[in-house]
Amino acid sequence: MTKRLYIDVHILQSVPPSNLNRDDSGTPKQAVFGGAKRARVSSQAWKRATRLAYAQDVPEAERATRTKRISELLAGRLRGTEGLSAEQADRLAAALASGLGVAKSAKKEDQSAYLLFFGKRQLDSIVGLLDGRARELAELDDKKLQEEIKKLPVAQQLSSGHPAEVALFGRMVADLPSLNVDASVQVAHALSTHAVQTEFDYYTAVDDENIEDFGAGMIGTVEFNSATLYRYATLGGHQLHENLTDTDATADTAARFVDAFTRSIPSGHQNSFAHRTLPHLVLVTLRTDQPVNLVSAYERPIQSRSGIAEESIKRLAEEVTATAETWGAAPALTLATYAPVGAAQDKAEAAFGPSMPFPQLTERVRTVVAHWLASGEVR
Repeated sequence: MTKRLYIDVHILQSVPPSNLNRDDSGTPKQAVFGGAKRARVSSQAWKRATRLAYAQDVPEAERATRTKRISELLAGRLRGTEGLSAEQADRLAAALASGLGVAKSAKKEDQSAYLLFFGKRQLDSIVGLLDGRARELAELDDKKLQEEIKKLPVAQQLSSGHPAEVALFGRMVADLPSLNVDASVQVAHALSTHAVQTEFDYYTAVDDENIEDFGAGMIGTVEFNSATLYRYATLGGHQLHENLTDTDATADTAARFVDAFTRSIPSGHQNSFAHRTLPHLVLVTLRTDQPVNLVSAYERPIQSRSGIAEESIKRLAEEVTATAETWGAAPALTLATYAPVGAAQDKAEAAFGPSMPFPQLTERVRTVVAHWLASGEVR
């Protein structure tokens, strides 16, 4: 049996009045859980925020991109590295893109029918297949050009050498399974630990140049809520290693994912609300059996008029303990970062262990993953 390692990340984070992730009518997303309406932030929104946070410290050449414009990107490289004219580059790029076997957009011939997620270095590998023959190929007629491109392993260049972002979040190409990459990360929808009500901010804007009357230049409303959110993601160390193949890269990517997921936040209406906060608690549980989402700690919504975070931490500590005792599902290792939590301190320390500075936690994730890859042991 293949050895497995699941890195579960549990986060409790309070956000002030905000609209992190809205639906098609502009309302903050919600969900009913435990019979109560909760604030919700979709997994897609937080995955994108995490991916952007992860990429901030990645060299441009090592980053990934998600786009329909792969032909346009290839053409840019052909103009820059092969010295082709714009017309020659566009034609050759279209031929290379066709070599992937990806369906074209019905509306725009120079775009794919769907978004592709790939590494920028993988594009360089596709261009590298030309081996200095770019000008020669660009002068061929359409039929001969397609015949020459079919001889090149274009699709294989997107099937290996994945950047960390693709290795983490995966790639799905429905009509070309050979390009699929199994994601090593799963992200849950963030839910408030308590019931919420949506509120409305009525705002006006003044026309600075209006000296004729005192009316507003614009009037509107924006919906918002505030919440203490339970956030959860799990990273399969074994799948990450399969995608990246390199041991050091796997350990480094795992640690950096935990950092990016923790520090990221969706940007919806951020200029209006300045909602960026840091968590009350980051709990990392490493397991070798299966991932465990602990949202059931909040199936009964918290009710309080004197703060939510402390009770949320207490509930999570109780859930960790109960899950281990009831199901025999104790983590192989637990790491945590949290501030002093008042009356919940004893329960927090018993369930999570002592708090450590967050940079130390991410470094421990790195060393634990590296050791597991080398020995199969979690310690």
